[in-house]
Amino acid sequence: MLAEPSTAARSSVEALVREALYRQLGMRTPAGPAPVLVVNSSARHMHISPENLEILFGKGAQLTVHKMLYQEGQFASQQTVTLIGPRKRIIPNLRILGPCRNLTQVELSLTDSVQLGIDIPVRASGNIEGTPGCYIMGPKGMIEMKNGVIRAWRHAHMSPADAAFYGVKHLDTITLKVTARDCTTRFDDVLVRVDPSFKLEVHIDTDEANACNLDHADKVELLKA
Repeated sequence: MLAEPSTAARSSVEALVREALYRQLGMRTPAGPAPVLVVNSSARHMHISPENLEILFGKGAQLTVHKMLYQEGQFASQQTVTLIGPRKRIIPNLRILGPCRNLTQVELSLTDSVQLGIDIPVRASGNIEGTPGCYIMGPKGMIEMKNGVIRAWRHAHMSPADAAFYGVKHLDTITLKVTARDCTTRFDDVLVRVDPSFKLEVHIDTDEANACNLDHADKVELLKA
């Protein structure tokens, strides 16, 4: 009669089988437990340069914190502005996110695009060449943006360790799966952004969050594209 294999021996065999299966399927073997995944809805907002901040809010103006965001050092500021579209349709109380950046950019949703009556392309942050512009009005002045109004490409912030776990690199794409109580939704082509300062977080816009019922999600997962 053959002896029953020990628990340790059985675990070793199972690990070898799993590794062989992952190799056969062309997949990497997960290293350790999955990192904690946070998925947040990114409401419409503005990023601003120091020069434009002074035009809108006065010389020497500084952004002040309204609420800290999940990524280290990022915050929703107390400062808001009014966006005026090409057809004089407006979006009031557009919040500025801090800290200041080297360019000014507005991120809206498809619903906002319809409201303004302009075609806003999906772009990665900072890629504003050929995008529409608008007027921005603040308490001390106004700026005319020649371009810089985008729908933000849904994206995942990752540290190098997170990227290694998921087997991706900077500017790859990955799939987000959201399981809610009444539906399961997949978002393909989630742009991966890797930086040592990042915590694992996926940003989708308000339209996407509503579509997948993110507020009532039971489970969120990242799947290799």
